[in-house]
Amino acid sequence: MIPARGGSKGIPLKNLQKVAGISLLARAINAARSTPSIDRVVVSTDHEGIAAEAIRSGAEVSHRPADIAGDTATSESALIYTLASLGEEFDTTVFMQCTSPFIDSASIDNAVATVRDGDADVVFSAVEDHSFLWRLDDGATAVAVGHEASFRPRRQDRAKHYNETGAFYVMRTDGLLEHEHRFFGRVAIEEVPPEHAREIDDMSDLSLVRAIASTQETAQVIDVDALVTDFDGVHTDDGAYVDEDGNEQVRIHRGDGMGVSRLVRSGLPVMILSKERNPVVTRRAEKLHVDVTQGADNKSQVLRSWIDDQGLDPARVAYVGNDINDLEAFDVVGWPIAVADAHPKVLAAARVVLDRPGGKGAVREVCDLIPVSNQATQQLPTRALASVLGSDPFGSAGHNEGAAADAHQTPTYRPSIPQQQPLLTNHAEGLRTNRKQVS
Repeated sequence: MIPARGGSKGIPLKNLQKVAGISLLARAINAARSTPSIDRVVVSTDHEGIAAEAIRSGAEVSHRPADIAGDTATSESALIYTLASLGEEFDTTVFMQCTSPFIDSASIDNAVATVRDGDADVVFSAVEDHSFLWRLDDGATAVAVGHEASFRPRRQDRAKHYNETGAFYVMRTDGLLEHEHRFFGRVAIEEVPPEHAREIDDMSDLSLVRAIASTQETAQVIDVDALVTDFDGVHTDDGAYVDEDGNEQVRIHRGDGMGVSRLVRSGLPVMILSKERNPVVTRRAEKLHVDVTQGADNKSQVLRSWIDDQGLDPARVAYVGNDINDLEAFDVVGWPIAVADAHPKVLAAARVVLDRPGGKGAVREVCDLIPVSNQATQQLPTRALASVLGSDPFGSAGHNEGAAADAHQTPTYRPSIPQQQPLLTNHAEGLRTNRKQVS
């Protein structure tokens, strides 16, 4: 059981904050569902948003009444209330907390086995701690706690001390109901490594674990049903060549096209979502046979609309970005992905950080991580360039359009007022197959 209140003083809606692109609640649920000895996973909450996230992540929900959902309510009260509502009795109860983002299911399994085999009544996660603790007395004088101030033994000569991590507690259910507290009878420790002992209380803790996760957690497979990417800084290196007339050229990576082609042939929806409005983005999307939306001041709104139109689950959509205006899109999808040279805030918010920088194979890298059917050999349509240019919203006739597509040259462009609305161009509708058949 995972108690997750909506109220939080230090961090608003802390349980829904993301670490490596996954909410703290979902991370706890994933750890529980990955533990072989756990039969049911139930989230106790008073908040509808948390309840929805719990269901999306594969857990059941127990709606907690207001009288045990305030700041002074104990976690035990939520556990006992939930146990009474399950309609089933369990010998062992595992209490997990969302504030610990790195929970190893193997450690939980070991603790469950200890209680189940009768070797302890309660087992909790803890990390070995060699700190010398002090407190201040009434006169503000430092007083040693748990050690003699005049004696400083070496670390190896000291008795082991353990710091409770708060990640999980495994208890005999009947003992919890009897004592109404998580510690009773014979109490044992499941020692966890220091890297699993991080706990989030305030924003500094959250920033730290996000930084840790961005460097330690690497996805070998990105299992999604659709891919959306920014353009500048993802398909390009975020630079531009400008001649004396103000004409721009950007550089793309040819390998990216091969990766996108593989996804498009499989029928997986792909879209380029750009804040800028530029003919070169249209030409590149046309060449790749993917959807494109430009002039998106609110990327999250456009992205949600596109996901709804495609009938997709946002949790199974990937978005690749590089700068802070991509963070709003990160909040929409289940797989926020950053290129290697992304802004530090984007790196910290990403579920996956690619090895390659923007414009240097990052798109190819993410495409190669997305599994598609080996039988997907759909023919790419031959598209006459004139059919696209005939309805060109940029009014770019008179420029060298072939050069814009192949050499990626961007003519000087000044959009008129009516063209400021986000523009969606669908280059992929004819390529789509039933995604359920190829996933």
